[in-house]
Amino acid sequence: MGKDFKVIRGGRLLDLASRSAADRDLLIEGGEILEIGPPGLDAPEGAAEIDASGTLLMPGLINAHTHGHGSIGKGLGDRWTLEHLLHAGPWLNANRGLEDKQLSTMLNAAEMVLKGCTATYDLYFEVPMPTVEGMHAVAKGYEAVGVRAVLAPMMADRTLYEAISGLLEAFPEAERQRLSEMRASPTEEILKACRALLTDRPFESARTRLALAPTIPLHCSDDFIAGCRDLAEEFDVGLHMHLAESRVQAVTGIERYGKTLTAHLEDVGLLSPRFTGAHCVWLDDDDVHRLADNGCAIAHNPGSNLRLGNGIAPARRLLAKGATVGIGTDGSHCSDHQNMFEAMRLASFVSRIVSPETDDWLETTEVIAMATEGSAMALGFGDDVGRLAPGARADIVFLDLSNINFVPLNDPANQIVHAEDGSAVRSVMIDGDFILKDRQFTTINYAQLCRDAQAASERLLAANAEARAFSGRMEAYVSKFCVGLAQHPYHIHRWGGDAPAACPGPEKEARP
Repeated sequence: MGKDFKVIRGGRLLDLASRSAADRDLLIEGGEILEIGPPGLDAPEGAAEIDASGTLLMPGLINAHTHGHGSIGKGLGDRWTLEHLLHAGPWLNANRGLEDKQLSTMLNAAEMVLKGCTATYDLYFEVPMPTVEGMHAVAKGYEAVGVRAVLAPMMADRTLYEAISGLLEAFPEAERQRLSEMRASPTEEILKACRALLTDRPFESARTRLALAPTIPLHCSDDFIAGCRDLAEEFDVGLHMHLAESRVQAVTGIERYGKTLTAHLEDVGLLSPRFTGAHCVWLDDDDVHRLADNGCAIAHNPGSNLRLGNGIAPARRLLAKGATVGIGTDGSHCSDHQNMFEAMRLASFVSRIVSPETDDWLETTEVIAMATEGSAMALGFGDDVGRLAPGARADIVFLDLSNINFVPLNDPANQIVHAEDGSAVRSVMIDGDFILKDRQFTTINYAQLCRDAQAASERLLAANAEARAFSGRMEAYVSKFCVGLAQHPYHIHRWGGDAPAACPGPEKEARP
């Protein structure tokens, strides 16, 4: 008896409803939480006992939006907008072999685990388009660490210079030719590659799943969007897309489609319960209704929204209309880390500078729910993860209560969101097994991972040095054009500073 049972004793269990953490024992069978009770909870004879004394037990955080390919590019680029980042894409992501792809996701996963995250939605980018072999390598990286992942190949059938009208013409004529020769893969070839990937899935679905990520509406033709929509329906997988992330995108969407980007996606039939929109900064109230009414999820990425100067997403409005909202870090090449604690803190803080009405601010209990249950819904895992309750998987983070962030322990929810920075993460369990125990990985050689990541970074930077230098010389032209485009009239304002002269005041409520 008891060989499949474990019992966690001596820990304090986070309770969001009461903002407390009482002493509780947890009985686990086969990776699932079977029962939660007071200290001394009965357990089958022979059950393995785990001492959680001095720790606060909380659900593993769930990252609703990241890019595993970005881990090797951590910290690159300073005063970059989103458009600068996309312009740098050719050198950031070039010359990667299968080992690099696996390594990058191992590094991404390791950082998330060290900072209390147990599952993620990864929009991984392969050049020039997704491959079965490449995505299998990506999956192996997450599986090696033990993290749950929904893998969505990020793809487009238009380049940045085709997506933003007039941008190509902003460059000097001599350089314009080089940029115009950059081509995305043909629509049908990308869709064929997606079909092959969705057909060949040697993954354990409880840990690793697939989805599709047509990257940005303007970068994807309607035929390509419709093709992704149909494949997602056929294979019953999710769809994830960057939506209304920057003001440049929002303005260009009106110019191209005569309507908002969200309205256009609704017309193309992409909005549905399988759809997750990332960022969703430049939404008006009609867009908020569209997403909520179609059962969509939103990945709120406050850190990268600030890092790239995109603005503040209307998270409170989305929640108020019944939309599912999760929290993400975005990739380390555009937010510099995979720290979900910081993402939660920023989600809380940015909600406080868009309205003087405190009822509009996100409570810390709401923020934690967004980063656990909300993100779990966005990933498509439902009630299986993101909570510590009977019937849920035992994905548990053990926070050290002797860490200064929790001394004294007054309000666990407030301190998790506003004080914790990842340093209190002592251990992490997925499916009832430790993948991090007393700050040591049980699944990988972390020291070797660090050495491999440094070597890969140095090799790739050297291989892409000429492309990086060319991109750097062209940055000023991207800046000049996109800053001008961002001044064009738009009917809402999501920046923290003054609105452009052409931008009227806040939008009014619409679509009852």
